[in-house]
Amino acid sequence: MVLVMTVEPGYGGQGFIPQCADKVAMLRKYCNENGFDKMNIQVDGGINTATAATVKDAGANVLVAGTYLFRAEDMKAAADAIR
Repeated sequence: MVLVMTVEPGYGGQGFIPQCADKVAMLRKYCNENGFDKMNIQVDGGINTATAATVKDAGANVLVAGTYLFRAEDMKAAADAIR
């Protein structure tokens, strides 16, 4: 598993850094081209419904969405929304 931080590390609730989606895409491409096509790519930081779609499209398959989930009125519905 490779972790891509999509915010500046340090504290929760930060905004997603859009350029990180490019890093995820480059990493997925590298993995696919070098025999690591089953590599899990995890993203952590600023994940919500919009950014989840962005990083999944780029190749991430494990998402950490702490603030988004814990601030949600209905945690299950919020989790379902980013799947």
